[in-house]
Amino acid sequence: MGKAAMKKAPIGKGTDFDATFAALKNILAPYAARNMRVAQDKPDYYYIETNFSVMGRGPVMFGAIRKGKGYVSYHLMPIYMNEPLQKTISPELKRRKQGKACFNFAKPDETLLAELAELTRLGFECFRKLG
Repeated sequence: MGKAAMKKAPIGKGTDFDATFAALKNILAPYAARNMRVAQDKPDYYYIETNFSVMGRGPVMFGAIRKGKGYVSYHLMPIYMNEPLQKTISPELKRRKQGKACFNFAKPDETLLAELAELTRLGFECFRKLG
């Protein structure tokens, strides 16, 4: 096998990252129609923000997805602002957590994505009550 055949695909360019981005966007995108606004919609970055004021701060980021070099990140701001919601995160999903509101994935995981979908739903309800 020649050197060209042995060359690895660049990190982040494989179908796992594309599938992960698509799966995460499927979780977040429906909220854009629920009193939110799509601020960015690119192949490697998706961002929605509220159309309403949260805690008197005006519109704020609700969530975002970004393809990075080593993972796809899912940002969910309601988690940052809600310590009780943070405490409901399973140990498995917590291992993917970076900071207070970001989760990193290299490939889709149905169980963790289902939990993230529920956290997103609960986060939306939290924002709605605050708004």
